[in-house]
Amino acid sequence: MRWSDEELVLWAREARERTLALVAPLDDEQLFGPRLPTVNPLLWELGHVAWFQEHWVLFVAAGLAPARADCDALYDSSAVPHDVRWDLPLPSRAATLAFLASTLERVLARPRPWDERTRYFLRLAVFHEDLHDEAFAITLQTHGYPAPALLADARAASRPDASPRAGDVTHPGGAFLLGATADAPFVFDNEKWAHEVRLRPFAIARSPVTQAEFAAFVHDGGYDARSLWTDDGWRWREATSTRHPVYWHRDGDAWLRREFDQLVPLEPQRPMVHANAHEADAYCRWAKRRLPSEAEWEAAAVADTAATRDLGQADRDFSKSGWEWTASAFLPYPGFVVDPYEDYSRPWFHTHRVLRGSSWLTPARLVRPTFRNFYTPDRCDPFAGFRTCALDEAA
Repeated sequence: MRWSDEELVLWAREARERTLALVAPLDDEQLFGPRLPTVNPLLWELGHVAWFQEHWVLFVAAGLAPARADCDALYDSSAVPHDVRWDLPLPSRAATLAFLASTLERVLARPRPWDERTRYFLRLAVFHEDLHDEAFAITLQTHGYPAPALLADARAASRPDASPRAGDVTHPGGAFLLGATADAPFVFDNEKWAHEVRLRPFAIARSPVTQAEFAAFVHDGGYDARSLWTDDGWRWREATSTRHPVYWHRDGDAWLRREFDQLVPLEPQRPMVHANAHEADAYCRWAKRRLPSEAEWEAAAVADTAATRDLGQADRDFSKSGWEWTASAFLPYPGFVVDPYEDYSRPWFHTHRVLRGSSWLTPARLVRPTFRNFYTPDRCDPFAGFRTCALDEAA
């Protein structure tokens, strides 16, 4: 499969329209936002998106000079530490939006047909922007800002009210090729390359853990039961004084949850989101279950794709409700070689945990069984939940 230049043009424009729509309702103060370790100032992040596209597609691929002499000093995320991004002399809102617009037009004005090097870096820039668009939504949720209409539309389209599918799907195990193959049209370096792993037979839940199921864990004192938590998880729980999910609020005997700037009743059938890996681990011990490894998750997803193609019916529920934590540390695959964007994966190996799947914020062009998302296990802010596996019989 080879995406045409026309498709790439549409993708680039679509990603930019989405970026602008996400921040359009915000005032200048909200575009800056409070200083937090988990999110960026949105004004800086907008400039970073434009800088990334300009740097790779125009400077690296085409040898053209940047539009601003201070671009690298302001927006290069590899060189500008997170903590100082609030202290930079950032251009105004109007100038930042103009930078986004002019960069896209310069990119799309390049003579076509594009060579493969240009196509590669344009795909990279589009997917990078897609990932930052999801980060923008995380920031809106973190700060309790209103959700723009496109997020409400995307949430409704993700089938949030679909009933969860009960039970497990069994997988026979055996040899499995984990990772992407060389015929994939685009993959990130951490997906390279497919290599054989051996899996024991396993049984994985058809649906992610729901809010009702997680509420039962909370009501049963799960946050106070030391035996359910790993050492790292218990240290996190104690340090943060956490006693329930981050965006849940008591309402008498019931729970409300905050979605952007609104408090809504907890929907029992909806998949759990905004749970971190420590909470997922503790829930699994309480439920006498476990998290899947990333190889198990991918093997089940590949089998599910085949079942959908051959039988017209998926075994598992992929409603894009949220990313799903796995039990696997984020590690390089055998023979890992860094891609031109050197800091996409390599700095985060060994400290982050792998998530798989997608969320309702993820464009379809990024969704594939081999895609590896990754966060530190203490992060509650991503739109992430989890599904469980039956314990191994020998355990």
